[in-house]
Amino acid sequence: MHYDPSMPPGDLAVIIPAKNEAATIAETVAAARGLPGVELVVVVDDGSADGTGALAEAAGARVVKHARNRGKAAAMETGAEAVRLIESGQSYPDDLHLLFLDADLGASAAAAGELAQPVRSGTADMTIATFTNRVRQGGFGVVTATSAAGIERATGWRPAQPLNGQRCLTRAAFEAALPLAAGWGAETGMTIDLLRKGLRVTEVEVDLSHRATGNDWRSQLHRLRQLRDVSRALAVRELQARQARRDGGATRRRGGPGRAGR
Repeated sequence: MHYDPSMPPGDLAVIIPAKNEAATIAETVAAARGLPGVELVVVVDDGSADGTGALAEAAGARVVKHARNRGKAAAMETGAEAVRLIESGQSYPDDLHLLFLDADLGASAAAAGELAQPVRSGTADMTIATFTNRVRQGGFGVVTATSAAGIERATGWRPAQPLNGQRCLTRAAFEAALPLAAGWGAETGMTIDLLRKGLRVTEVEVDLSHRATGNDWRSQLHRLRQLRDVSRALAVRELQARQARRDGGATRRRGGPGRAGR
């Protein structure tokens, strides 16, 4: 999507999962397309009942549609696969870095470029945004605290905004995180999985903002679903860690390669 042939080729593909975001999607896409180094913007219309997909396409995005709502993780995976297919079929660079953005960022998405710098420079495999302008939420921070504490237990590192969906990562890092934890557990599971595999994850402060979640019953139901998915992601990874410890202990008892001193 670069228009000046004298410019060097870009290295970023923006992926925007979206459901019923007609009010903001066009502005978000326009801002994302203007980011330095962006080659294409892919919007995954995750079963929207409004005009999200059509508005995104009109704003210049490639749009992939889910016939029904499949959740955040599935939309992220669909977007990454769409980028891979577009790369293979057209003259885009191979292995574009993936920049995930929320659909409701609007014009503030123009500040998301800072997330790409550590990935471009090779100092990080994945970056996570921390918002400089945090809108007060209607909840009590239970889901965020649950995610942060779980990540810390699993890895020893406690992120400030563990649920933040604004992330940039290499294609290799994304593939190392597959399959993503279901639904709203995607970010929590991704962070744990990459850190456990020795990849470098860092937070980057950016001047982004999005719509605050309210305090009505729909918002509370959304938080309960988030808590469910985050808790499941943490539980699965705790079971994996226990199994790895058991397998490691069994290997040492048998005198295998994991035995101390070998």
